[in-house]
Amino acid sequence: MAEVTLALDAQNHLGESPMWSARDQALWWVNCELPPELHRWHPESGAHDIWPMPQRIGGFVHKAGGGLLLALADGIFDFDMESEALTLRAPSPLPPHVKLHECGCDRQGRFWVGSFDHHFPADRDAAGGAWFRLDGNALTRVIEGVSVSNGLAFSPDGRTLYCANTPSRCVEAFDIDPETGTLSNRRIFLSLAPGDGHIDGATVDTEGGYWLAVVATGTVRRYLPDGTLDRTIALPCSNPTKPAFGGADMKTLFATSTKMVIKADSPDAELNGALFAVQTGFIGINEALFAF
Repeated sequence: MAEVTLALDAQNHLGESPMWSARDQALWWVNCELPPELHRWHPESGAHDIWPMPQRIGGFVHKAGGGLLLALADGIFDFDMESEALTLRAPSPLPPHVKLHECGCDRQGRFWVGSFDHHFPADRDAAGGAWFRLDGNALTRVIEGVSVSNGLAFSPDGRTLYCANTPSRCVEAFDIDPETGTLSNRRIFLSLAPGDGHIDGATVDTEGGYWLAVVATGTVRRYLPDGTLDRTIALPCSNPTKPAFGGADMKTLFATSTKMVIKADSPDAELNGALFAVQTGFIGINEALFAF
């Protein structure tokens, strides 16, 4: 049985995008909004650093040369932690109500980012977002018709990209050309039954297991590479948002969560917004640094 503990009562409105940094042996994540913040927490010392952001933040990656690449609402920015300087690298081509959201690097260090159409869910048909690949200093559309991007992860060999448009209730898989980043062979990887929560963030382990946070169910689930559900781990909150492996041995699965009311009668809502740690018996993969 997995051992689950409260790692940090972060009180995040929308904690997202946890990522372990081997360089500083710390867990990084964001509070997307209310207020928008970048967080860094050192489990050994307990030191917790917070950088306020000038607008909604949807995610980040670490750069091979140092510093971070941030997905803010209206563009991709380079960020220097010491000076706190933000430098625009690639403006978003989307209208103002569609914010960049959910990002990561593939195994080659290529940057991918999705988006969140804020006309959804009031307009259930709103799907003005897209998934993008960063080519040079421009965002290239690769998947259209997105309401809320989630579920981004890459197989250990770097040849499969996973992603989701949350309202579709499906995680899709694509073959990815490691040399060019071209996607092909689009297919359904997994589906959630109606009423069974909502797809959120994901990561993979060294065996190719795909770990998915399912909002409004209080669970993180592991799926085998063929899409079969392998196991379900209950967390002491109702709204986990994204898992990420970390720790010096990459054996701890951390999970962020949100205080947003997704389902009004959900149990275990008191700890929503906290950061959790799970001992799963599996080992994660250090995320690739941005290298393009």
